[in-house]
Amino acid sequence: MFKIVTIPGDGIGPEVVASAVQVINALEEKYDLEVSIEEHLFGGASYDVHSEMLTEETLEACKNCDAVLLGAVGGPKWENLPHEKKPEAALLRIRKELGLFANFRPAKVYDALVNASSLKPDILSGTDFMVIRELTGGIYFGQPRGYDDTKGWNTMVYEKYEVERIARLAFETAMKREKRLVCIDKANVLECSQFWRNIVHEVHKDFPDVELTDMYVDNAAMQVVRDPKQFDVIVTKNLFGDILSDISGMITGSLGMLPSASIGKNHALYEPIHGSAPDIAGQNKANPIATIASVAMMFEHSFSMQHVADDIYKAIEKTLESGMRTADIANSDDNIASTTEITDAITANLEVS
Repeated sequence: MFKIVTIPGDGIGPEVVASAVQVINALEEKYDLEVSIEEHLFGGASYDVHSEMLTEETLEACKNCDAVLLGAVGGPKWENLPHEKKPEAALLRIRKELGLFANFRPAKVYDALVNASSLKPDILSGTDFMVIRELTGGIYFGQPRGYDDTKGWNTMVYEKYEVERIARLAFETAMKREKRLVCIDKANVLECSQFWRNIVHEVHKDFPDVELTDMYVDNAAMQVVRDPKQFDVIVTKNLFGDILSDISGMITGSLGMLPSASIGKNHALYEPIHGSAPDIAGQNKANPIATIASVAMMFEHSFSMQHVADDIYKAIEKTLESGMRTADIANSDDNIASTTEITDAITANLEVS
């Protein structure tokens, strides 16, 4: 029995999570699985009911399941709340409470979408790399932090164990791929980054078969756009990973295409990297592929069922090859498909794969 907690959240979150649940139900039937799905409120949807973005009930449910599937959180309705009450603060809290120290964000270009990006096809074709972002340390969590009328301040700090565990996970991931790892930092300016680099190189001694390269974050942002195929696995700290993973996602054509996995020692949370897109919420226009691909990552990482993950990816690719497109990945002459139409097609392709 696999116990999954869904927290659809806000905006298009409920729509794309509903698509993912439809796929999970199809998998349950195809592979004779037992899956329990329990839905809870999170983000603005929770605030409107409980005056809290993350209730203790939702948090406990997330702690007592095999995997969490998140849709999206936030929107203009809640932007003027105090900082500690905003949806982003709840996201940081749930990551910290669940110990989700590693965020995996793949940047993979589907052949059928090579023309959907603003980059030239010959630059983009064949791109397939993984950004591994440290998720519970660094400047987002460091103390002291705050602001007054004359200044604002944050603290970027990393403990040795935090760098060691994310570095080890990155090297292990590289060993399963092309055995190439790029460590991205700002060691020429920041002492914290020099410390980060030193620890990554220490861990490298345990993985001599992996080629390790260092790169400054400003150069990395340029290189991701200039020549994305040069990368296999990237490891970087929280702030830099937040920025680079979105750059990496956008070069593939749409943030609506890419999943993510946030993983800790005992818990894991899966979510699309896109936002809540309130401008199209409730219109059946959202791209569900990133959320469905997040389910594939769930079966890969939490349930150790790589064959199921592969079948999901194949169903997505087959659907794209048929020419179906949601508005965010469509050309002007394409027929635009709705959220439910894309979901139905992926489900059908999954059942016959």
